[in-house]
Amino acid sequence: MSESQIWDTVDAYLTAHLAPDDEVTEAALRDSDAAGLPQVSVTANQGKLLQLLAEIQGARTILEIGTLGGYSTIWLGRALPADGRLVSLEYSPKHAEIATRNIARAGLDKQVEVRVGAALDSLPLLADENPPPFDLVFIDADKVNNAHYLEWALRLTSAGSLIVVDNVVRGGRVVDADSGAGDVKGTRDAIELMGSHPRLSGTAIQTVGSKGYDGFALARVLA
Repeated sequence: MSESQIWDTVDAYLTAHLAPDDEVTEAALRDSDAAGLPQVSVTANQGKLLQLLAEIQGARTILEIGTLGGYSTIWLGRALPADGRLVSLEYSPKHAEIATRNIARAGLDKQVEVRVGAALDSLPLLADENPPPFDLVFIDADKVNNAHYLEWALRLTSAGSLIVVDNVVRGGRVVDADSGAGDVKGTRDAIELMGSHPRLSGTAIQTVGSKGYDGFALARVLA
């Protein structure tokens, strides 16, 4: 088998035993595909990781930047207590419409709110509402703005909160300091901000799997 075939096979084995999709998550992916949404949702085992992180965190409030079809939103929402709240920000009205239906099918529509618009416009409005600090923030939107999203995550969290930034390896391109690609520069800016900010303690992990070669960064907000 080729390297990518091995990654796919291992992912399938791990997912089958530890994070199998159910009718709700399968339907979310199916409807997203049927609507022509990009096939860039997290994998099932990554979704389960997000759920576990939220559960370990004891998260009551979650902020997601980048909803797409709501697949990761469902995994995160399942970790919330009955009175928990998840706010998910999505640029595309079409994507938000699909996500809203998928979230309702999952029975999470009372806890999850999808807000439509550019996240850098929605985040100041959210901050103006003076919400309780978010316990977990998942950043998975346009990569060029990753550092800006990380800065907003800091404003909307407090000591002990967890911030997760997805897709930070970019197939290895993240090491190219001379890259003119916006996704690489935005990701490097976020990694370097995470490493230098006095209120953050973070790390990043490379991953391989059915979505190829990438990774995620994880940071805890300090006092």
